[in-house]
Amino acid sequence: MRESALSRLLVASLACTALFISIGCEKQKPAKIPEPHTLTRDASGYYCLMTVVYHNGPKGQIILSDGKVNWFTSVRDTIAFTLLPEEPKNIAAIYVNDMSQANWDNPGEDNWIDARSAWYVIGSKRVGGMGAPEAVPFSSQDNALQFTQKHGGTVVDFKSIPSDYILESAD
Repeated sequence: MRESALSRLLVASLACTALFISIGCEKQKPAKIPEPHTLTRDASGYYCLMTVVYHNGPKGQIILSDGKVNWFTSVRDTIAFTLLPEEPKNIAAIYVNDMSQANWDNPGEDNWIDARSAWYVIGSKRVGGMGAPEAVPFSSQDNALQFTQKHGGTVVDFKSIPSDYILESAD
């Protein structure tokens, strides 16, 4: 009788351990990345407070883990947000316009790509929404290379964008 009670206790203990492990693993799953928002005339630039759609060139949006969306009139400002120590670091998603098929004067409301997986042209002749040098995003490296043939510049990935290119004065 005593062995039977010990066996039941061991089985119950193993079941509880398995349950706690599965609950612990559940908590470690990465949070779902929020979808990008549609750009509307209500979107104001995080730094300039100007209406985002009134600016030429690619735009950006950063969604924080609390769901707040910060809009940017340029990709350069979007990336600067991630580099500046005084800005929040609870970033859930970063999106930029995919300029592969976009018009520079109106890059689109819903053609967002993950900024961290995009290819960028830096140092081109094109300037961003605030009249500063821009990091022009593309969903494919080939499209970025085609852009450089017409407008100059160098193709880099997100991690290779020099911080001084983003943070330097636009003089």
